[in-house]
Amino acid sequence: MAEKKFVFILTHSYDDPDIVAGAMQLATNMKAFDMELDFFLMEKGGLLAKKGFAETLTWQKKDEFSPVAELLRTLQDFGGRFYICASCVKHYGLDKVELIEGSEVRPGSFLAEGLQERQALTF
Repeated sequence: MAEKKFVFILTHSYDDPDIVAGAMQLATNMKAFDMELDFFLMEKGGLLAKKGFAETLTWQKKDEFSPVAELLRTLQDFGGRFYICASCVKHYGLDKVELIEGSEVRPGSFLAEGLQERQALTF
């Protein structure tokens, strides 16, 4: 069977941490099966690349998902790559802060190119 590749497009953060946690939980489960995953952070999701931001997402439904910060660290440990939408960087002040390890800024055309070989999951 051909190796499946996915890109998780995350567009939420503080506005819906349960969606972020659910997406990251699914991604963690997929990585356990050695699937190739990337993350493209857009809109409010771009804030997840700000070092320490995930730790501020404390309002989640209890006992349904692991905390976002814990899931993010697990995905980083699994070698997850986090691409930040270049158009969102200045808008969300990400050009003035330290970013998480394993992240880099990329334009939307990078996502478009990646979608030629990856299935997208948008949250």
